[in-house]
Amino acid sequence: MVKRLVVGAHYGFRDWLAQRVTATVMALYTVYLLVRVALMPTHDNAAWHTLMAGGFTKFLTFLFALSLFYHAWVGVRDIWMDYVKPLGLRLALHVLTLLALIGYSGWMAQILWRL
Repeated sequence: MVKRLVVGAHYGFRDWLAQRVTATVMALYTVYLLVRVALMPTHDNAAWHTLMAGGFTKFLTFLFALSLFYHAWVGVRDIWMDYVKPLGLRLALHVLTLLALIGYSGWMAQILWRL
């Protein structure tokens, strides 16, 4: 009987899947936005405002931003866990990163719904 030694935070498959799902969301949004921009008759401020004023585009843009922020959280968290050994410093970096990403999400929502 071999006894397995399990180490780490056990994020493996969940993080792998989250990275793939968020990357797919970001890729699909990029294609959507490129097509919409290519179909714009002009590329002035009014056309951009019209493009971003639609509820569907706002929703997709916010979904893109949340995917980007979660994707960044998983990646940066793994960097802190792998390379920062002092526990207190690692915890502080986790909290600062998380607070920054939450703040960026709020800022993004403010920008989108101000249009």
